[in-house]
Amino acid sequence: MRILKSSFAVVERRAEHAVKFFYSHLFWHNPGIRDLFPASFEEMERQRDRLFAALTHVIAHLDDESLLPYLRDLGRDHRRFLARPEHYAAVGCSLLAALAETSGESWTPRVEKAWAEAYQVIADAMIAGADASEDPPWWDAEVVRHLRYGPDIGVLTLRPHAPFPYLPGQYTSVSSERVPTTWRTYSIGNAPRPDGTVDLHVSRIDQGRLSTALVRETQPGDVLRLGAAGGRLTFRRADRPVSFIAAGTGWAPIRAMLEDLAEHPPDQDARLFVVARDGAHLYDRPLIDAYAASCRWLGVTYITPAPGQHRNQATARLATALGHRGMWPDQDVYLSGPPPFIEETAHLLQELGARPGRLFHDSVPAAGKGQGPGGRPLGFGEWFLNRPSPHWHNPAGRAPRDHGTG
Repeated sequence: MRILKSSFAVVERRAEHAVKFFYSHLFWHNPGIRDLFPASFEEMERQRDRLFAALTHVIAHLDDESLLPYLRDLGRDHRRFLARPEHYAAVGCSLLAALAETSGESWTPRVEKAWAEAYQVIADAMIAGADASEDPPWWDAEVVRHLRYGPDIGVLTLRPHAPFPYLPGQYTSVSSERVPTTWRTYSIGNAPRPDGTVDLHVSRIDQGRLSTALVRETQPGDVLRLGAAGGRLTFRRADRPVSFIAAGTGWAPIRAMLEDLAEHPPDQDARLFVVARDGAHLYDRPLIDAYAASCRWLGVTYITPAPGQHRNQATARLATALGHRGMWPDQDVYLSGPPPFIEETAHLLQELGARPGRLFHDSVPAAGKGQGPGGRPLGFGEWFLNRPSPHWHNPAGRAPRDHGTG
């Protein structure tokens, strides 16, 4: 583990060069793979960022028991990109080439061995996750309603063509034919309904082609693709008070949980903090007010900047409100919003006494086994003198997957 982290520290200093070299090597040696990736320069830039973010996550969690489930989920989700075992082989070759190019003199045979074996574990876990899934690679879903809240927020109601399983608080990956080969994650804004429809809350991002297409161009009748639901921001019932903190369209998963709790009230009181850059972005306020009026167990606090003040003032106001709330060691807290907001708020809550194990949020968002005699791992000398051929270099020997839909 240590050798990988030390090696990655070298690569991080030249991250941009490493990622560009990786994709150049991958597409040059495997031109057919290029069609699986976004065509536009801007989308490929984001793809590079997500690749390095995923690699950073893996290295940072090498000793974490959550890594293998993460990789299996990643492999399951990569089916929507039409990823096959031979693609993992190509990625492994190009990844090692990029790491070697970027590492310079620090790329030693020992480092190469460590990376090759690590990638084998990653590939094994991802392929196993893909093989184990009984779900289709994606669900087609028709847009049946599109509500606009100003120029930059849209709520799309979709009717999946087949039952779409999820839990309140989870998210799904979304793709549209308007922006081919591009997928983004959006939270589902409702608890499961009898008619099977789901709401996606979308905030348009400047230069974000998919979010712009979803908010400003998508019409009823359009068909989107949905990836399998994911995320662990789901309600844990416990005999403790609860606080929900939502910023922007991070309100969507909180709304889904509250919708479910309205039918099955919690055991303790709950407090909802809704943070927005201005009053206009409190797009669901009538529903929130209705919940506050009908659910005696729910209290609501709105956090916005004072008129004419910068949006960052909302963060300061939130800090004051949270400080007045108190009793944080005894509470479960659910956070949802942009990653910087979650990171800053989680840090503030821990300073106020909240327990890290009771802070729930999703990380948003973007896998060798050489064997010696008797099945033991090869020693370094054995590996160097007689390097094994990892099976991600020869996927033809693997049994075909049987997913029905391919």
